[in-house]
Amino acid sequence: MSVEQRARGAAGGVTGTGRRRSRRDEILEIAVGLFASRGYHGVSMDDIGAAAGVTGPALYHHFAGKEAMLVAALVPVSEGLLDGGRERAAGHPDDPRGTLESLIDFHVEFALANPAVIALHLHELDRLPDEPRRRIRRLQRMYVEEWVTVLTALHPGLPASEARVLAHAAFGLMNSTPFLGGEVDRRRRAALLRAATLAALLAETAA
Repeated sequence: MSVEQRARGAAGGVTGTGRRRSRRDEILEIAVGLFASRGYHGVSMDDIGAAAGVTGPALYHHFAGKEAMLVAALVPVSEGLLDGGRERAAGHPDDPRGTLESLIDFHVEFALANPAVIALHLHELDRLPDEPRRRIRRLQRMYVEEWVTVLTALHPGLPASEARVLAHAAFGLMNSTPFLGGEVDRRRRAALLRAATLAALLAETAA
């Protein structure tokens, strides 16, 4: 499955997974891995071409350049998270605890499936052109508000501003996957991340 497909559906299938990966998908997957491990400026088109088994110039048949690859990798992430978050929130009307658990499951599965994309987002977002960067920031704010709505319903009296603090703290925990290594198997990592995030967001919030 491509980076873009995983961004949209890794945690529950916003899009189908049966489509055969295109050559463009494969190249983007390789570029994301290289950007995440070496840094955006540490990777050239020739490096990507060598890793993909094609000449650097041949990559321009698929992407206008490295910047276009970065956009193609990061914009769908935010679109997919917002779509998936809304879908899960809609699946538990009048049940904020159930909604929270579903959102956590969704985000943890996404984070475990996409550590390279998360690393890329953390370190390289500011290298995007203004328009896609603003779009990503806008989508992120909308995704955060899905969590804020749930948290304020779950904790009556909790100000939205404080719910945003909790939501961002939870993202920091769940998005730690690029730094976890493989010492603990994936299933156990998922269980630990879910339990820790849920405990943090259910904790007493009174001053």
